[in-house]
Amino acid sequence: MAKQDFLSLLDFPIEDLDYLIHRGKQMRKMHEAGETYRPLVGKTGGLIMQMSSTRTRVAFEAGFAQMGGHALFLGTQETQIGRGEPISDLARVLSEMVDIIMIRTLEQTHIEELAEQASIPVINAMSSLLHPCQLLADIQTYEELRGPIAGATVAFIGDGYNMCHSYINAARQWGFNLKIASPEGFLPNAEILDSTNNATLVATPQEAVSGSDLVVTDVWSSMGHEGQEADRRATFADYQVNEALLDEANKDVVFMHCLPAHRGEEVSETLLDDPRAAVFHEAGNRLHSQKALVEFLLLGKQ
Repeated sequence: MAKQDFLSLLDFPIEDLDYLIHRGKQMRKMHEAGETYRPLVGKTGGLIMQMSSTRTRVAFEAGFAQMGGHALFLGTQETQIGRGEPISDLARVLSEMVDIIMIRTLEQTHIEELAEQASIPVINAMSSLLHPCQLLADIQTYEELRGPIAGATVAFIGDGYNMCHSYINAARQWGFNLKIASPEGFLPNAEILDSTNNATLVATPQEAVSGSDLVVTDVWSSMGHEGQEADRRATFADYQVNEALLDEANKDVVFMHCLPAHRGEEVSETLLDDPRAAVFHEAGNRLHSQKALVEFLLLGKQ
């Protein structure tokens, strides 16, 4: 089977993305039924984490364990990337030792270089530009709760950063309408935004949420924004998603957040506990969608 990487949602045709969503749903049902499924016996994944993570790390490590494989955690102290080893050398070394690489690092170009030099599949576990694994979980969650997302209206409120960029790519791939409300100076990458007619900037969070089927936000200060927290709280003060704002969406709206959330900042203190919020179901789907992705890259469609 030819090597394939997952660095962006745009790397896969929609047929393969739809397969992954379908397979993730199956993986969730199998897990809930207590079914044993171990197709990765003898397989090892290298999990490079240059930034902290809870959901991404646990989902990959637990997923490998449940499928009979092993995920080897490589934090900043376990690799030589920051101490002079070229990424190309690391790629070639890991290609000799493991079957797949998952990497979380700020620079998307580093992930792309790793993928180019590795002879095994590489997964973007998040960069400052994109977070495609999260979108697999988000789309799966929406479709489990509300059916196909194609044609739906989605609101993204907040920083035009990696989550926003991946939502733009998702709108392009799945054909939903995305409305983005971000303050000046924090708009999404213009090239990514201009790549599709399915995503538009709007003036206010209220305009974005009006008529929406899904509302999404993210933290105001992500990894890479250390030291900017106070300034960002002031800039984004009018971009909090709360119950009153959600009331302006469609009656059966779903709210999502990739977590961790800062209650009282980008979300009100109680929004994650609102019945319209699906954030914990969404977080759980990181496990099932990432299992489906790893299986697909190593074994193909099942």
